[in-house]
Amino acid sequence: MTQISRLALACCAALLAAVSPAAGAVGPNYRQPYISLTPTYLSGPMTGVAGAPSGAWWDSFNDPVLTWVVAQALAENLDIRRAQARLLQARAQAGGAGAALLPLGEATGGVSDTSQSLVSPIGALLHHLPGFERQFDQYQLGTQASWDIDLFGGLSRERQSAVAQANASAADLAAVRVNIAADSADAYLQIRAFQARIAVTQRQEGIQQDLLALVRRRAAQGVASDRETHEAAAILEGVQAGLPPLNAGLQAQFNRLDVLMGAQPGAWRARLSTPADIPSAPSVASAGGPAALLRRRPDVVAAEQRMIAANASVGAAIADYYPKISISGLLGVNSIYASQIFTGSALESQIGAGLRWRLFDFGRVDAEVAQARGRYAESLAAWRGAVLQGASEVETAFSDLAERQARAKVLVRQIDDLEAARRQAQQAYEAGVISLIEVRDADRELLIASDQLAQTRADADRAAVAAFRALGGGWIS
Repeated sequence: MTQISRLALACCAALLAAVSPAAGAVGPNYRQPYISLTPTYLSGPMTGVAGAPSGAWWDSFNDPVLTWVVAQALAENLDIRRAQARLLQARAQAGGAGAALLPLGEATGGVSDTSQSLVSPIGALLHHLPGFERQFDQYQLGTQASWDIDLFGGLSRERQSAVAQANASAADLAAVRVNIAADSADAYLQIRAFQARIAVTQRQEGIQQDLLALVRRRAAQGVASDRETHEAAAILEGVQAGLPPLNAGLQAQFNRLDVLMGAQPGAWRARLSTPADIPSAPSVASAGGPAALLRRRPDVVAAEQRMIAANASVGAAIADYYPKISISGLLGVNSIYASQIFTGSALESQIGAGLRWRLFDFGRVDAEVAQARGRYAESLAAWRGAVLQGASEVETAFSDLAERQARAKVLVRQIDDLEAARRQAQQAYEAGVISLIEVRDADRELLIASDQLAQTRADADRAAVAAFRALGGGWIS
């Protein structure tokens, strides 16, 4: 290559490099789509607490064991570790997409021992010449570089897409953490609910045992029939029959929580087997209305990042309509004499430019652009669906929490009345005023109401957990 051609090629490369940043990337620039949302939730925020501590809403239950359970789950859960690994992969891919914008360079070197064939075209021609050496060594050392110039922004769009995908993976990790915290809290609350319901049933079992003893005494005195004795025994057995399903449910939640905490079933059962009170459900604030879900719910954030990635992919596909230009160069030394490898005579260099243009492939490019636009439309629908689903979950959780708390207040009053009615029924039975049927009915209604109260209190707690989950986890008001 002549000195003039080298100078012309270098000037062309410098011009392309100068034009590339200013040319801009082809394809649409992302703008967040509009979605119509009401300024407040229909159910209205729960009153009492302005917000939950960021990332630690479980502390608002004021239960140290619950706080420990959630912390253990967040530290050891395997789904979280999988999401962390996916995030590392996505970030590495984004780094690779960014590196594609930079020049690629590498150093090369080598030494070879060659024996030239005497009957090859070259060997047959040269071996008669004076000084021909069939055996020789060759030494090479140098660097080479290439650069795909992002003249129309295709590589930049690919990098934007990869970065958005990495951001989506980060949001996915946050979503997994929110769900694991909520699931572990839910399992813990169900454990406390089953323990409370078992305690209610066991108390009722003791009451029925006392009633059976009373009936037997009366039967021995001749004032109660064998039928009443059998009825009292059947009532006791009916209460006892309710214990196995409750115990089975308790064991299932123990196993569920162990797995959530990254342990083999049974690992933490001893620590949680001692019954404790069901914590009081905290109040939950709406913290900004449905529009706040766009920035706070991780699944909504992830859906938007995937929409950003799909939008950038449209630009990357459109860039294939335009030519792609690259430059490459090589500088090194090449010698068959080790003593002369670093002399000027051994110096070799090369510089070139390349052009690639899918000039006769526009039909396929059209299809790729249409496919990219279709992926964007799909991601747009997914984002809108995530927003609406999130708003629906918050509405449901707020309504459920309010109704559960209201029901618990009514059940407390009902139990007070039933306990009084039950005492009066037993007194009347002992006095011979009423039959055992009335006492049996009073016991059954008291057991049902007491069991429902324990379940409702736990359900109110679980509704609060669902509200925190639906709102995207913790926040600071």
